[in-house]
Amino acid sequence: MKILFLHPNFPAQFRHVATALAQDSNNEVLFGTKFENPEWQIPGVRKVVFKPSREARPETHHYVRFLENGVLHGQAVFRVAEQLKAAGFVPDIVYGHSGWGPTLFIKDAFPNAKLMCYFEWFYHAIGSDADFDPADPLTIDDMARIRIKNTPILVDLYSSDWGVSPTYWQRTQFPKEFHSKISVLHDGVDTEFFKPNPGAKLMLPNLDLSEVDEIVTYVARGMEPYRGFPEFIESIAYLQERRPNCHVVVVGSDRVCYGKSLPNGETYKNYMLKKVPLDLSRVHFVGSLPYGLYLKVIQASQVHVYLTRPFVLSWSMIESMSTGCLVLGSDTAPVKEVIQDGENGLLADFFSPKQIADRISEVLDHPTRMAQLRQKARETVLERYSLEKLLPSHVQLIKDVANGSLPPENTPTPANVECKV
Repeated sequence: MKILFLHPNFPAQFRHVATALAQDSNNEVLFGTKFENPEWQIPGVRKVVFKPSREARPETHHYVRFLENGVLHGQAVFRVAEQLKAAGFVPDIVYGHSGWGPTLFIKDAFPNAKLMCYFEWFYHAIGSDADFDPADPLTIDDMARIRIKNTPILVDLYSSDWGVSPTYWQRTQFPKEFHSKISVLHDGVDTEFFKPNPGAKLMLPNLDLSEVDEIVTYVARGMEPYRGFPEFIESIAYLQERRPNCHVVVVGSDRVCYGKSLPNGETYKNYMLKKVPLDLSRVHFVGSLPYGLYLKVIQASQVHVYLTRPFVLSWSMIESMSTGCLVLGSDTAPVKEVIQDGENGLLADFFSPKQIADRISEVLDHPTRMAQLRQKARETVLERYSLEKLLPSHVQLIKDVANGSLPPENTPTPANVECKV
């Protein structure tokens, strides 16, 4: 089988499945990407770089700049596809992330290839992430721009032969008429890598917390409102008042990955640290970490705090659960699809820093009582999100779609899954 993966950032969600397919000598695996990311190499996977000729012009109407950039990405992939065909490579299937545009013209470039899309998110002005914060109301312009932002995704929904969404709730964001050709299939977590290490002590190259008994962690790609960073910082202030020996470790970059940036280039980290007085000797911003060090952080954590607007679910939450870490999540979708309060983790009001601090203290005050929740967290991942279970299904789905034997209509959402908009 010949397969072409497409994602602007290599290897993204396709790391495990591309690795698995490349291990079969009968497969030829190419990965089209905008950013080659030399730190990542996958044996048997050949990278092909596509370069858009330009970015959307400033004078382009702001509703359609995202679409223009998508078309430019699709155009760049189309040109690479012509080069691949000239070199004798015609894929049986193309598997790409929908939204940025690389998949837009695949059916024109390779008319006989199957197209499978990773459908991660469909934008709504009302009822999910965009209007979640009442302090950040939408304008009419925002609502119109959000509707148009779905244009490249809608083209992919129409063109694709099949699709995948990582959670049931994320699939519900897509138009109902397309649900029947979108499988719910999480990327999977390597539970042999992300496993418990009882009694782990935290030592990083520039941070030694090996003598600290109370460690609270927070992990996100960026420090931003979408992932509850302001609320988390405010919760630390409450926590420090009552727990003089508690240390907090924040993993992530001082940037915005999702949502709006602050004016004048100010970061949310600087803004919140000026707003909230903290004992910074007990708050450690360690930046982004390689997997090995990140693993040490969550293995040593007594409480891992994961906050999010109703939006895409982060890998870090399930990876933390896989290590047997006690996760305190926000009472939002799709967190509630994974965590049941008091069973395999705890939930708190996204907008209540005091409640977040109270629940952290609850865990730290009763470590023995929480042992069963930690065990259940690990069991949840082993049962529902284990790479060992999901990867074979993912590989088989790709083969089925490539061969034209499409899966039957998706089974109903489990009754205990919270997936309402």
